[in-house]
Amino acid sequence: MSELTPAISKNSKILALFAITCTAAVAVVQLLTADRIELQAQQQLIRQLNQVITTSSHDNEMFRDCILAPKDSNSDLLIDVIYRARLNNTPTAAAIKTVAPDGYSGNIELLIAINTDGSVSGVRTLLHKETPGLGDKIERRKSDWIDKFSGKKLLEENDNRWAVIKDGGMFDQFTGATITPRAVVKTVRKTIDYFQNNQDRIFTTASNCGVEP
Repeated sequence: MSELTPAISKNSKILALFAITCTAAVAVVQLLTADRIELQAQQQLIRQLNQVITTSSHDNEMFRDCILAPKDSNSDLLIDVIYRARLNNTPTAAAIKTVAPDGYSGNIELLIAINTDGSVSGVRTLLHKETPGLGDKIERRKSDWIDKFSGKKLLEENDNRWAVIKDGGMFDQFTGATITPRAVVKTVRKTIDYFQNNQDRIFTTASNCGVEP
């Protein structure tokens, strides 16, 4: 047994050295790639923002001009970050990251941009788990359905047009999938209402969200 002890001790030291070396290597790789990952995330965010707010309607860096969503006691929206668009320091639109919690397969993360006149500038689906071939038509690369929101407004507080056709509204549902578009329409409508009720606070609050996507 005593003859094995030195060998065991030696192997333990080798394994420990190997573990330390691997940990150091991982740390170095993370350090070297952190800036690149952050830059890629920033570029992706800029592309997403430019998809829902035209470049001609702003001259500021929207990804930096952003705030954590002000609370609204009258709203149950799950809002994360709001990115502001300005032209010559005048507010023109806001892109709001929010969630439709009642999709067929759970949360649907959305980026909803609204002009200061209350009209929708654009909507994009950021993340979802809806059924391929059915509910995934909320993706711009699968269908142009999401574009139907652009230019639309709430004409009044109880604007019944803001529903899928099956519910008497103006938005198409998908064949075999009504829950998904219904959830998106509902959240876009609630986001417009939130924006209209909080527009002054949205544009006067100092930026406080950093540059993270």
